[in-house]
Amino acid sequence: MNALARKALRDLGHLRSQAIAIALVVASGVATLVMAQSTYRSLELTRTRFYADYAFADMWAATKRAPETLAARLAAVDGVQTVETRLVAPATLRVPGFADPVRALVQSLPVTGVPVLDRLYLRRGRLPTPGARDEAVLSDAFADAHHYRPGDRVLAIVHGRSQWFRVVGVASSPEYVYQIRPGASFPDFKRFAILWTSRRGLEAALDMDGAFNTVALRLRPDVPAVAVARRVDALLARYGGVGAYTRSEQLSHRYLQSELHQLEVMALLFPAIFLGVSAFLLNVVLTRLVGTQREQVAVLKAIGYTDFDVARHYLGIVALIAGAGAVLGVAGGTWLGHWMSGIYRDFFRFPFLDYRVGADVVATGLGVSLGATLAGTLQAVIGAMRLPPAEAMRPPAPERFRALLVERLGLQRWFAPPTRMILRQLERHPFKALLTVAGLALGCAIMMIGRFQNDAIDYLTQVEFYVGQHYDIAVDFTEPTARAALFELGALPGVTAVEPYRAVGVRLRHGTQSYRTAIEGLPADGRLRTPMDVALRPVALPPDGLLLDAYLARMLGVRVGDDVDVDVLEGRRRELRLRVAGTVEEYLGARAYMRLDALDRALGEGALVSGAWLGADPARQGAVMDALERRPRVAGMGARMASLRSFLDTMAESILVFTLVTLVLGGLINFGVVYNTARIALSERSRELATMRVLGFTEREVGAVLLGELALLVVAAVPFGFVAGALLCRGMAVAMRSDLMRIPVHFTSGTYAIAALATFAAAALSAAAVYRRIARLDLLAVLKAQE
Repeated sequence: MNALARKALRDLGHLRSQAIAIALVVASGVATLVMAQSTYRSLELTRTRFYADYAFADMWAATKRAPETLAARLAAVDGVQTVETRLVAPATLRVPGFADPVRALVQSLPVTGVPVLDRLYLRRGRLPTPGARDEAVLSDAFADAHHYRPGDRVLAIVHGRSQWFRVVGVASSPEYVYQIRPGASFPDFKRFAILWTSRRGLEAALDMDGAFNTVALRLRPDVPAVAVARRVDALLARYGGVGAYTRSEQLSHRYLQSELHQLEVMALLFPAIFLGVSAFLLNVVLTRLVGTQREQVAVLKAIGYTDFDVARHYLGIVALIAGAGAVLGVAGGTWLGHWMSGIYRDFFRFPFLDYRVGADVVATGLGVSLGATLAGTLQAVIGAMRLPPAEAMRPPAPERFRALLVERLGLQRWFAPPTRMILRQLERHPFKALLTVAGLALGCAIMMIGRFQNDAIDYLTQVEFYVGQHYDIAVDFTEPTARAALFELGALPGVTAVEPYRAVGVRLRHGTQSYRTAIEGLPADGRLRTPMDVALRPVALPPDGLLLDAYLARMLGVRVGDDVDVDVLEGRRRELRLRVAGTVEEYLGARAYMRLDALDRALGEGALVSGAWLGADPARQGAVMDALERRPRVAGMGARMASLRSFLDTMAESILVFTLVTLVLGGLINFGVVYNTARIALSERSRELATMRVLGFTEREVGAVLLGELALLVVAAVPFGFVAGALLCRGMAVAMRSDLMRIPVHFTSGTYAIAALATFAAAALSAAAVYRRIARLDLLAVLKAQE
């Protein structure tokens, strides 16, 4: 080991506490990067393998009723490789001891019992015996939520008929990785299930002998899906087809893709913040180290070491600190990534997990951390290289004295000498103070990000479940029904209000943009379901034209007054041209609204409804749902408050984990910034502080001079942290928004309070560690040291 290497180790020994603090900040950034990248990659690999191994289809199409003989014509379409027809029907399940209604999809299995596409991964049990009409496989999320096991029985009401099924297996499917009810915005494992059962039994229940209502297709890789979808739609049109759709529009795949996109955003945002702060800390520390070692630099150059040798020496110190932090970050990020991937695997019901970190992810973490920290210290290193030996042998020029602003204003008599010393130090070094404030503000901002998600979800639930929705029970019919059915619903004991709605599947087109969604027809004077504007005020439905969700309007590139082409995907499949009459602000989904009577006129099918919203007496709500279950035209129902509880339960764990992680990481940043700033200030002003002690100042007064300066910087940083946090949260919300969900930018006073208190706590902890060093200050050694 040469002399410069031994000197580097000695310097690190003197800076060990500061080096540890910086290494922890570097480790936090690298850990975040490795965690997000490895989680993203593992989920991507797991999804790809699951899709391939269990034959995830490329395209689906639903129809009202098509003859089984049509399957051969579908298979003959150019580009189609495999065709599998099936029956799918909505159902309601009865779960003993569970009061809320359970919606379900009952899906047929082929006559042979083994699907060709969207095969089942059996977690427990077996597939139904071919031809057995009372056997079913249950979706794993619902089975786990209600503790169903093979051999248990479940009662399903399909098309108004009750039937007991014996559960013979528990499974998952690539078609339902994200097990969410059609039309819902979030999963509810307790209130939604999928049953796979015999094709023959479901044909009898639905009176669909020799027919199908859904088809799945595997396409050849080299054929454009648009052309295939157009041909499939043409074949299914006369049988009530509602339009073919590809993976990009398949509900489960879309939600999974959206989650992966959010992981990508997190992998860019958080490491950039942490590594930027670590570069700032290393710049401050190395600048101070070079300043205190001017004479050593001069001696090194005088005895023959080149500028390159000096630069390599100091860059080696930086590389050791950053390298240690990076190695710790890779280890911590690998552990966190495996843990987070496990959470995602359970949430998305993957049957297995291909967790891989990858050498490139590790190399990226190491390279980015070293690159960021070396770039942050480049200025100090260049300064050491350019320092001439003769100039370095002389101590730096003393600072020029000038009166403080408060002294020039004649206010000095209002401030004690220690306070004037604090103000003088800040006024003499404004740039250094600004850098410290910036580092502390970023730490405070990260803590705000953790709480922001909780605030956003609370606000979203208030808007979606309380401001825009006032019904108690939502009822879906099996098919569009005459409005006379509303009188029957209104006559049920316990029902206090009834409002109809019509939901029509459409594809909206404007220029080159298109989007598949639904138009909801609402009554003009409705009160149970009301669209809102940006100020959360009810929007009156126009006599004619569409109300578009604002995000959907931006996707289509339309403004109020523009015309939109509408391809109706059901009924008579009309092609309409409707005017955009206004926009509404919603956070879940991307829908369009019309007045119910205007929608009826546009469709030309008479006064039909797809379902109804009911107001119900809370004490009799259970009886109302029991009565609805016995109606053959009722496909399903759901209680609004049950949906809200499910939503909060689903989000609670992920919000808690995210909040804790960001609080810890933000605290590390603040501790690292305050501790390093205080240690550097102590080293630079030790002679001044020792002189104060000799002159009679108490230990507490001396500590107040140093720590009081830090306290002012912390207090000044908190408001900037609030601003930075708001900007970061807004940027994160914009980057993560999609047609499935938009995160509202909303903060509560608790978020600001927690971020401020956590910043103060981290600062107090680091200040206490520095105060102990002030108490142990060796006065004689400091005063005898050369200026």
